[in-house]
Amino acid sequence: MAPRWLSCSTAVLLLLFHISPVVSQSCGGASPGIPGIPGTHGPNGLDGLKGEKGDPGEASQPVRGPKGIQGLRGPPGRSGLKGDMGLPGPPGSPGFPGEKGRPFNPLNQQKSFFSHKRVSSDQAEVDEAIDFNAEILPDLDPQFQGESLINGTYTSAIRGIYFFSYHISAKSRVCLKLMKGSEVHIMQCDTSEGFLVTSGSAMLQLEIGDTVSLELTKHNNVMTTHSSTSNTFTGFLVLPTGF
Repeated sequence: MAPRWLSCSTAVLLLLFHISPVVSQSCGGASPGIPGIPGTHGPNGLDGLKGEKGDPGEASQPVRGPKGIQGLRGPPGRSGLKGDMGLPGPPGSPGFPGEKGRPFNPLNQQKSFFSHKRVSSDQAEVDEAIDFNAEILPDLDPQFQGESLINGTYTSAIRGIYFFSYHISAKSRVCLKLMKGSEVHIMQCDTSEGFLVTSGSAMLQLEIGDTVSLELTKHNNVMTTHSSTSNTFTGFLVLPTGF
């Protein structure tokens, strides 16, 4: 019983120390009192001292996900700057020898020429080709006679550049036109109080089948029967330009 009595006495003394007059109750089997009303919060306390530095955390490692699908192809970029010239490459292997060429023969070159004169007492018709109907050097071999004229008209058999010239004797006046096909290439007129010899020349580019002729216009006095008459027409290929 002594310990129980001592504990009750101690509780009573503590209660009397904190509370002024109270109603004494028996310690034996007393029920607890009604809790008091909570007091107001006290003011904030002062900051405590700074704590020590914590231990370092675990090193973070980046998480790499799976490879994605290939994206769409972008537009082409601008051209870059031109690079420096590279070093020359090694010399290549020599090629195979070509076929042996044929020996040069001037007679095998393409050629076309004529030089004819008019031998006729008939007056040439206006706007028609003058008929140069005779070779100037009839005693030459045929290969040196050149091309034949058909009714005074030359027909090209080789595509190329040609030179043509003519000399016509007349009395007081003459007017001539050099024709390429049906087109007038040049026209030349001349007058004199007496006899005259007019001449002209031209370069023409001809295709195969083109024709060239010399024609008279109106009011011509071309001479055909005089002993010194000289009516000639000459042409030759200067440079072939293809086949």
